[in-house]
Amino acid sequence: MSDLALVSRYLRPYRRQFALAALCAFVEAALELCIPFVMAGIVDVGVATGDMGLVLALGARMVALAAVAGALGMGYARFSAEVAMGFGAGLREAEYAHVQGFSFSNLDDFDTSSLVTRMTTDLTVIQNALVMGFRPLLRGPVMLVCGLVIACTMSSRLAVVFFVILPALACALALIVHRVAPLFGSMQHAMDQLNDALQEDLVAIRAIKAYVREGYVAERFDKVNARLANAATRTFRTAVINTPVFTLSMNVASVALLWFGGQMIMAGEMGVGTLTGFMSYVLLIMNSLMMISNVFLLLARAVTSIHRVGEVLRERPAIKSPTHGIGRVGTGEVAFRDVSFRYSPTAEKDVLSHVSLHFPAGSTVGVLGATGSGKTSLVQLMARLYDVTSGSVEVGGHDVREYDLKALRDGVGVVLQKNVLFTGTVRDNLRWGDATATDDELLHACRLACADEFLDRIGGLDADLGHGGGNVSGGQKQRLCIARTLLKHPRVLVFDDSTSACDMTTDARIRESLTRLADVTKVVIAQRVASVMDADQIVVLEDGRVHATGTHEELMRTDDIYRELYESQVGGMAGAGAADAAGAGGATDGRDGAGATARAAAVETTETPATPTGKEAPDAR
Repeated sequence: MSDLALVSRYLRPYRRQFALAALCAFVEAALELCIPFVMAGIVDVGVATGDMGLVLALGARMVALAAVAGALGMGYARFSAEVAMGFGAGLREAEYAHVQGFSFSNLDDFDTSSLVTRMTTDLTVIQNALVMGFRPLLRGPVMLVCGLVIACTMSSRLAVVFFVILPALACALALIVHRVAPLFGSMQHAMDQLNDALQEDLVAIRAIKAYVREGYVAERFDKVNARLANAATRTFRTAVINTPVFTLSMNVASVALLWFGGQMIMAGEMGVGTLTGFMSYVLLIMNSLMMISNVFLLLARAVTSIHRVGEVLRERPAIKSPTHGIGRVGTGEVAFRDVSFRYSPTAEKDVLSHVSLHFPAGSTVGVLGATGSGKTSLVQLMARLYDVTSGSVEVGGHDVREYDLKALRDGVGVVLQKNVLFTGTVRDNLRWGDATATDDELLHACRLACADEFLDRIGGLDADLGHGGGNVSGGQKQRLCIARTLLKHPRVLVFDDSTSACDMTTDARIRESLTRLADVTKVVIAQRVASVMDADQIVVLEDGRVHATGTHEELMRTDDIYRELYESQVGGMAGAGAADAAGAGGATDGRDGAGATARAAAVETTETPATPTGKEAPDAR
């Protein structure tokens, strides 16, 4: 979609108002052009002959012309405002809706701050250009052409002055616009950086205060703010050059016209009224030129903003729902068939390489691996948050690309690594999983996710979670996100390290609750071996490849990496627990020691942060 097509498409619903605004501006300009001509008649005829009746009649005509022109100006203001505001609202809504259709890979191409700027500042620039630029864009050329024609009619010799000055002004305007147009793009980019810094600092304000880094972030903000100020100064310093250039041209034209017009009056070749009317046309013509120059500057900035908005609207979603996609995920069976994946076609290396796995329906699968081994990438492919580079991912016996996207993502529930809650109550957030869920269903999901433990303390389902869920701790937020996903009743349930902020005891209770979901395939990404020890199948990833698969007992016998992870996380604690028990005179074995140490660790790591309201909000009992 070209920038011109973009504007015309979203102006189309306001064709009537646009045409009426154009008509008002055109007729208003024509009436204003008649006023100096009538004034010349008053001076040259009425005043010269002493005919007061003619003076009053022509004066009344001037007042009538001015009144009608004023009414038309008000009509233009109304219609142009309807066009500009409606156009801006429609374009903003279309841009927002288009962004909602983006896949994760599309969103990787745009910074969040840049998208915010394109939906706010850039659209405001476009609206201002319509409101402030449309009238002079219509009036300027009309008044310029008509003014020159009437001026030539009144005195062709004096009109030569305009034809000398106009080319010089046109060249000056062209140079200014050519210089300032790219500067507007730089200024909007600096605005993106400012919004990015603001967003990051405000979201992380608690961390900033906790680390007493207010001075550092203030200094960083000063830099991006100064960068925007410098870009804006450089831009508008160039843009305002047109004002002194046009003022100088107007003064030169006035002096030249008075000089030559005075000589013509002295020679009896022109009347005083004619020169007076001619000077009025000088003001109209020069003002029209000034309007045209300002319109060009407004358009230069608006074109930059239209292009930035157009970049978003021209971005094609990387993942689209098929026209006649499968409408339901039948079973929770999952298969990866020689899957390779990279986030960008230009990436040097695959994130996942030749992955082949099979998860039977209703099974529990654990995924382990070092940071960067591709665990999150693996599960994101199941819900088609990204598309595979090669190979295929199957859910319920069908390639995920054959499903309707909504049906697939309802059938594959993913609790993302970054937990997100929205401003509102607990009930509002849980109903993202099922908008029709009753309170009993909401509470049942909370019990499965162990969120019922703290629900009464924060105010129940009507508790206000604050902005971004800021009134609950990290572990509580994770459990609410799990409950929200359970309400979708998915066939495949994916936990992307979704209990990392919970203590070990709560983690174990959540896993125990989920075992009741016999018909749901559960895929658990975890850092703790204890979280996946009881899984039907454990997948060990290393550098984007499947290193080993099997049960806990099988991997303990056959895989060195898994055995090292187990011994470092569980075996060490078991030994320490046994030693402590023996030192205390207790007759406990290593298993009991491990349990004691795990319980101690659970107590030690239980979250008890204070909410913003100052009330204690412990993460677990």
